[in-house]
Amino acid sequence: MFVSLNVYFYSMRHLYLITACSFFFVSAAFAQTNPEPSKTITLDSVVVEGVSLLPDISRLEPVQNTFIFSGKKNEVVNLLRKDVALTEKYGRQIFSKIPGVFVYDMDGTGNQINISTRGLDPHRGWEFNIRKDGVITNTDMYGYPASHYNIPMEAVSQIELVRGTGSLQYGAQFGGMLNYISKKPSAQKMAFESINTIGSYGLVSTYNSVSGTLKKFSYYVWVNKKSSEGYRQNSQSQYEAANVSLFYNPSKNLQLKLEWTHSDYLIRLAGPLTDSMFYADPQSSTRSRNYYNPHIHIPSFVMDWKITPSTEIKFTTSAVLGARNSVMFDKPATIPDSFVTATQQYNHRQVDIDNYRSLTSELRLLQTYKFIGKQHALAAGIQYMNNDLHRRQQGKGTTGSDYDLSLAAPGWGRDLHFKTSNFAFFAENRWVLGKGFSLNTGLRAEMGESNMSGTTVYYPERDLPHTIRHVFPLWGINAEYAVNSQLNFYAGASQAYRPVIFKDIIPASIYEYTDRNLKDAFGYNMEAGFRGSWKFFSWDITAFRLLYNQRIGTLAETDSAGNLTLFRTNIGDSETHGLEIFVQGVFPLNSKTRLTVFTSTAWMNARYKNATIRTGNQNVSIDGHKVESVPAWISRNGLTFEYGLFSMTALHSYTAQSFSDAINTVTPSASGATGIVPAYHLLDMNLSWTLSRNISLKLNGNNIFNQYYFTKRPQFYPGPGIWSSDGRTFSATVVIKI
Repeated sequence: MFVSLNVYFYSMRHLYLITACSFFFVSAAFAQTNPEPSKTITLDSVVVEGVSLLPDISRLEPVQNTFIFSGKKNEVVNLLRKDVALTEKYGRQIFSKIPGVFVYDMDGTGNQINISTRGLDPHRGWEFNIRKDGVITNTDMYGYPASHYNIPMEAVSQIELVRGTGSLQYGAQFGGMLNYISKKPSAQKMAFESINTIGSYGLVSTYNSVSGTLKKFSYYVWVNKKSSEGYRQNSQSQYEAANVSLFYNPSKNLQLKLEWTHSDYLIRLAGPLTDSMFYADPQSSTRSRNYYNPHIHIPSFVMDWKITPSTEIKFTTSAVLGARNSVMFDKPATIPDSFVTATQQYNHRQVDIDNYRSLTSELRLLQTYKFIGKQHALAAGIQYMNNDLHRRQQGKGTTGSDYDLSLAAPGWGRDLHFKTSNFAFFAENRWVLGKGFSLNTGLRAEMGESNMSGTTVYYPERDLPHTIRHVFPLWGINAEYAVNSQLNFYAGASQAYRPVIFKDIIPASIYEYTDRNLKDAFGYNMEAGFRGSWKFFSWDITAFRLLYNQRIGTLAETDSAGNLTLFRTNIGDSETHGLEIFVQGVFPLNSKTRLTVFTSTAWMNARYKNATIRTGNQNVSIDGHKVESVPAWISRNGLTFEYGLFSMTALHSYTAQSFSDAINTVTPSASGATGIVPAYHLLDMNLSWTLSRNISLKLNGNNIFNQYYFTKRPQFYPGPGIWSSDGRTFSATVVIKI
């Protein structure tokens, strides 16, 4: 973006120069022995024009806010600098400059971001430790780690992503940490921002915030409401979210923050499609009575205290409270939800309700110290989690067509509690060994236990695994060598694990049973890269390897009576290796014009190792098979043209084909649940124009060529089959700041 200033200057160097010159002339004036009578001289205004080089993609500092990031693959996305459709939350646009991000476009409402990296599962981002301003938002890290809380992108200033080698400092998930950083309170007593969007298929959204600072107290309050008719038939949604953040700074070294944030949305699920249905009409629907409603509250308290220049502590305590509700006719696409003539009613639907109470407290310490003439840093801390997931499923719902969680008959097919208590200790030290060279060594110890109680109508309680214990010592090492301030080499390896979650344990039917010795997934991330900048170019190129042992699946067995049974157990391992490439060129064409060109491309090869799985009534080896939902290539390429206060971005996204199951089925099944997921190309166009200090305009054209595509064939929620992604959509946004 370009700036035109009368008083200010676009770089600190110019500011220092002006300050020095001012000091010289003022000193000279006071040095006059016979000063002239004072008089006022009006000077002509000076306009300094230049290119603002604030990037929309950057890296975290080596040591920052009780965390150590040196030697780790990380990215910071500055949303305030990007041309994106914020309201629709298109992941391919938001994460366009982070190579290897797989986006699972599941519902098209912009309510949920489903992403993964390095061959992991994208479902609700549950392979990441997801945070808002450092506060965990995963619903239940040990029961159901999906993130049902959905922050509006209008409230976010930047997004931090630390890959899997950051697992020692964050916890269990292989994917690493995804942190949404909120906008900061205004330095004025009161400031107002309103972001309003209208778009295709009835999209209407309004985001409004008020913030300010009064001496040692500051505040930030926002609300967001959004509705859409949806791209597909029977896919309406209603979304609302709110946030209150209160800050108090007793001194310049101490900040206290009290916050409550909330999101709630109700979406009508259009149902899965078969391949023939999709290619005939991707906007068609097989369900009109299916609904899904997560509503989540997250209260938190955070204390940041810089005790001394070398000692900083951070204490966070928070909760995830709420529910995930659904009422659905949950059948494959080949079974229609038809009106029953004999009863003059529809079939009964299934009601499922999850209630969450997840409590987390974390105390972190950052200590910098000198040793043998070098400045080192130690980050250490403890974390305690206490969670209770109450799952009620397979309730007999009504025969109606509206959102109704009432039961037509009392009782639940499953009524279970999954309670977890977990304690973790972690420490990582950054050793500065020479000029530009540092080495991190770290460990994390996880100790916890999950206890299940309750009943299922089709499975004896005594046969369910009641207690799952885990004790994991995790180790990691990272190194970084800075050739100079522009060139940087990094490498590292870190162990990680993913606990057995609730859905892994509970059999889906009377014909299944679960291994009482089910083991948590365990493995490591390994990476090495080179990042830097030279003249107009910047880059970050990384090679990685991810080992994911003890994956969970189903085997076919025969009981003593000769009946086929299905056994849920650890089926084997998988390994993903690949290359992540980001290269960008920024070319100032003149004082008002700039052109930015980039590529963000990843190659991945994810395959099973020593693994066996059920197909039909047989067990078959899948050793060497490709892991599902891992395309070999994901490439996003774009250019941004900026002129004055106007910018325009064109983004081309390519995702190669992938398999939908571990068997690597090519020909689609009758239900559409298995088969190849075809490759697809998409083109987006986004424009931003700052009309004045108070008003700006954004125009978005998404999937300009109206490509029919889908990103995944889910095997479970929201139903097995094809879920169409959005076709061509347009939206317009007006931003008002006062």
